[in-house]
Amino acid sequence: MEYVSTRGGTKAVDFEGALFSGYAPDGGLFMPQHIPSLDRDTLQRWSSLSYRELVKELCSLFIPAKLVPRDALNELIDRAFSRFRHKNVVHLSRLKDGLNILELWHGVTYAFKDLSLSCTGQFLQYFLEKKQKHVNILVGTSGDTGSSAIESVRGQKNVDIFVLLPKGFCTQIQELQMTTVIEDNVHVFAAHGNSDEIDEPIKELFADVDFAGKYHLMSLNSVNWSRIMVQIAHYFYAYFQCAPSLDTTPLPMVEVVVPTGGGGNITAGCIAQKMGLPIRLITVVNSNDIIHRTVQHGDFSLAESVKATLASAMDIQEPYNVERILWLLSGSDSRLIKTLMEEFNISKKLKLPEDLHRKLSRTLGSCSASDQDIVGAMRRCWEENQYLLCPHSAVAAHYHYSQPHSFLCLAFLSSIPRCCLAPASAAKFQDALLQAGLVPQIPPEITALTAMETRCTPLERGQDWAQVLRGRIEAVAQQW
Repeated sequence: MEYVSTRGGTKAVDFEGALFSGYAPDGGLFMPQHIPSLDRDTLQRWSSLSYRELVKELCSLFIPAKLVPRDALNELIDRAFSRFRHKNVVHLSRLKDGLNILELWHGVTYAFKDLSLSCTGQFLQYFLEKKQKHVNILVGTSGDTGSSAIESVRGQKNVDIFVLLPKGFCTQIQELQMTTVIEDNVHVFAAHGNSDEIDEPIKELFADVDFAGKYHLMSLNSVNWSRIMVQIAHYFYAYFQCAPSLDTTPLPMVEVVVPTGGGGNITAGCIAQKMGLPIRLITVVNSNDIIHRTVQHGDFSLAESVKATLASAMDIQEPYNVERILWLLSGSDSRLIKTLMEEFNISKKLKLPEDLHRKLSRTLGSCSASDQDIVGAMRRCWEENQYLLCPHSAVAAHYHYSQPHSFLCLAFLSSIPRCCLAPASAAKFQDALLQAGLVPQIPPEITALTAMETRCTPLERGQDWAQVLRGRIEAVAQQW
């Protein structure tokens, strides 16, 4: 299994090479050269597996045993999930009116990113210990990625992590989950800018190939293939939990509704679909609706500004993983993707070619939700189920509530079950709950954050953020 850049200008690498990379040197994103195809027998065999076992099976398809022997891979994944609060790692809540909520937030930081980052942290340690190597991880976060990335590597001697958070755009809890981690290898920066603006200095450092190579820079954003790979398991687990039976021909369809920001999770869904999983994918966004406009109209263009919404982790204007989806749908046409993305990078506007847009709209449905829609879904879910949704999960629930009670697929003459992915616990979003007139239920671990010591470096407007980062990375390197 080799990995190639979506833009075709970089030599293929193995899993280790993709793991330790950010963007590919040509500006593209790494993807497997070949997507495995699963037959009916494999799907039926996997249908009884736990989430943990599904992650092991899927990772073994993308990580050759010569790189990580299967026994070692199993051990790494068991270790990754050892800190999760739920015995099954994830949990499906079956609520009224066919609302199925797959809770992906039972990790340390109460967010779905703990699932992929805990595994990715273990994979990193495996290779770093083997080669006695040190890396510097650069992460931009719109809310949950930063804390999950920090937890995956905190205290590790051969990793330093540099996290940029957008000051005022995260919730207080999200910010405290990052700034209260006082470890020598954790460096947090609070930037006075939005989520897209903090990505710019990170891209600049990765684009400086000499600097990135000298200081062993890597990313744990969903730029990193390892995160996409682990997230593929969400879709298989959702399917097996919600499909009525696997004894019919053809296999039944399940609709999976995916709250979407940077597009990493929906990319994993597209790969699961390409592997042969019979799912219909719905990507749901907040008022920052570039993905919705792309699916509906082929219009991959920036709006005038990022809008601050209740679903703050999805307040993203440039969902970079769309490049991966377009590469998949184009039949791995790296020349086309290079042309399209270079046009977008220059003008921040792109009209998809008709054929590519047609393929995209056949692959994905889409929906956008306003803050009013989000509050309405949170209230309705509580009134009907006494179940608290975070605002991101509520974007998916809004889609569900806006549909007829059962989605009829004429091709199969049967109703299709629907599963909404829940990326975070409601406990992290107290202000949104209060706006919905609901009472937050706060776990003691989260309450304790407000009394803890904090540490972070401010990045003011007008400063050269990339230069500040360079200076800190160089200073840390001198200690080695």
